[in-house]
Amino acid sequence: MKELKIGLLQQHNVADREDNMRRLYDGISDLADRGAQLIVLQELHNSLYFCQVEDVDQFDWAEPIPGPSTEFFGALAREKGVVIVTSLFERRAPGLYHNTAVVIESDGSIAGKYRKMHIPDDPAYYEKFYFTPGDLGFHPIDTSVGRLGVLVCWDQWYPEAARLMALAGADLLIYPTAIGYESSDTPDEQQRQREAWTTVQRGHAVANGLPVVTVNRVGFEPDPSGQTRGIQFWGSSFVAGPQGELHYRASDNEEESIVVNIDLDHSEHVRRWWPFLRDRRIDHYGELIRRFRD
Repeated sequence: MKELKIGLLQQHNVADREDNMRRLYDGISDLADRGAQLIVLQELHNSLYFCQVEDVDQFDWAEPIPGPSTEFFGALAREKGVVIVTSLFERRAPGLYHNTAVVIESDGSIAGKYRKMHIPDDPAYYEKFYFTPGDLGFHPIDTSVGRLGVLVCWDQWYPEAARLMALAGADLLIYPTAIGYESSDTPDEQQRQREAWTTVQRGHAVANGLPVVTVNRVGFEPDPSGQTRGIQFWGSSFVAGPQGELHYRASDNEEESIVVNIDLDHSEHVRRWWPFLRDRRIDHYGELIRRFRD
């Protein structure tokens, strides 16, 4: 049994970035002290979710990689001896920005990064204004705790992304996330959306025979423009096993800090029982690269 202790940090965010960073530091330190070997943070965890509006001044918050945040989390990873999955607003060059997950190794070095590939553009989620689609492909990041198939939020709806990470040898799939309820939807519709979000990712676990780790933010963040009624992020961070079984799912309205144990070797057994990769008809999938079959 190859046991991995995964720390999930589901937090609310405020306008004061120093306060966010302080709480991130405390939360990561606490999870490490409780035995976590891998700690996963939510999407764009340093700040409020600024994509609710299109505002050029928000680009001032972007930073290079390596940069201040990788130094901050690198020092903490080295101090605590843990691997950390971070999510940053990357300034690659003037006028060129990405939504980038950076994996920090336990010695404080950058193990690798992934630039978000699927970029949404919906009311209150105006990410195409800020982020250039990723260009690093779907490649797992090698770390001391395993090969991490790191994807980001909107990527979690696409089975192709999960599959390509699995085919490249990922040991588990990881999704830093920022998603919530639209206040004008009925309570029933809100719950259908949250359950669909959970279900599709559990499906990725089943289809690929891999654990899935998803960490979402929680709490209400207002729309600075007043055009919408803001976002109530639905939390519900979870860890699912390779058969889609839920090892843990967090609250939809409270902060949580939890350590979940998973057995990475179990994926091998599941793939022997359900050899989906063996039976794929790769000779007939060519049309998947088309936008639509007219």
